[in-house]
Amino acid sequence: MRETRAYRCHAISEDIGSITLDSVLVEDPGPGEVQINVKACSVNFPDLLMIQGKYQFKPNLPFAPGGEASGDVIAVGSEVSGLKEGDRVVFGSRHGCFAETLNVSADAINPIPGSMTYAKAASYGTAYQTAYVALTHRGNLQPGEWLLVHGATGGVGMAAVDIGKYLGARVIGTGGTDAKLAVVKSRGADEVINYTQADGSLGGFRDRVKSITGTGGADVIYDPVGGDVFDESMRCVNWGGRILTIGFTSGRWPQAAVNLILIKQIAVIGVRAGEVGRRDPQLGRKFHNELYQLANEGLIDPYVCAGFPLERAVDAMRMLENREVVGKCVVTMNGYELETSGV
Repeated sequence: MRETRAYRCHAISEDIGSITLDSVLVEDPGPGEVQINVKACSVNFPDLLMIQGKYQFKPNLPFAPGGEASGDVIAVGSEVSGLKEGDRVVFGSRHGCFAETLNVSADAINPIPGSMTYAKAASYGTAYQTAYVALTHRGNLQPGEWLLVHGATGGVGMAAVDIGKYLGARVIGTGGTDAKLAVVKSRGADEVINYTQADGSLGGFRDRVKSITGTGGADVIYDPVGGDVFDESMRCVNWGGRILTIGFTSGRWPQAAVNLILIKQIAVIGVRAGEVGRRDPQLGRKFHNELYQLANEGLIDPYVCAGFPLERAVDAMRMLENREVVGKCVVTMNGYELETSGV
C-alpha cells in the first residue's frame, strides 16, 4: 500500500473549484493491474462535466477527474506480461487520473509512442481518435478534398487539422481569435478564418469558404461547435458533401435544414468515436492500432499549450472552461514539468 495525492470530487457541483486535493492510500496492484506514477494528465471537457453531474457517465463519489494520462510503471501485479517497472506508458481511464499514483488495468496501457513527451502522449488519445474515426470511417475524406474544421484551435479541432493534412486534404480552420489561429496556420492549415465579430458574435464565413474553395464550399465539414456554426455550415458545404457532427460546445443543438440536405444531396453524420469501439470492439481496436502506429512514426503531433502542477489542477480546468486553451493543456506531477509551449 502506498500513500499518494489525488484531486477528488466529493459532491456534484456547478463549481469545478469545489474538488479537493486529498491524501489517499493506493493498494498494491492486483491481478492484471499495473501501478503507475503519473507524469501528465490531459484535461478534457468530460472532466468538468462529471464534476457538474452533466456527463452521461456518472462515477461513484468521491472520484478523481482525468481520463487519459502518461507516466512510469512502478509495480506490476500478477498475470501481467509485457510490462515492467520503469516502462514509460500511456493509458486511458474514464476517470481517476488526477492522481500521483494509481492502479490501471494492463489492457488499457500502451508504451508511449516513439519519442513523444509525457505531455504529448497524454494528449493524443481522445482527440486524435475522434478525428481519425470521424474523417476516415464516418466522413470518408479523400486526398485533394476541402476539409473545413470548426473549433480548429481546440484539442479535437487541432487533431482534425493534423489528421486531415495526413490524409491529403486541403484544410480550412476556423476559430475565434487571430492569435490562436496563427498557431493552427503554423501547423499546416492551408487557410484560417476568424468567424467572430468585434462584439464576440458569430460572423458569416460561408462566402469566405466558397471563395477559398472555388466551388460550392467544403467537401467535408468537421463540427464540434454546433449552434449557429452548424447553421452557417449548411450553406457552405459542397454538393454531395458531408457534415460531421462531433459535439455542441456552443451550447445549442442545431436543427438541420432538410431542404438543403435534399437540394445539395449532402449527408449529416453523427460521430461518437468511443461508441464505435464499444459496439464493435474489433473495429475499435483496428482504429486504435492504426492511430498508435501514426503516433509511433511521428506522423501526428499533439500541441500542448500549457501545463499545471497537480496543486493547480483547478486552474487547468478553468483555462479549458474559459476557452483559453490552444490545442491541449495538461496537469503534471511527480517532478515532470513542461519546458515550453507545444512540447
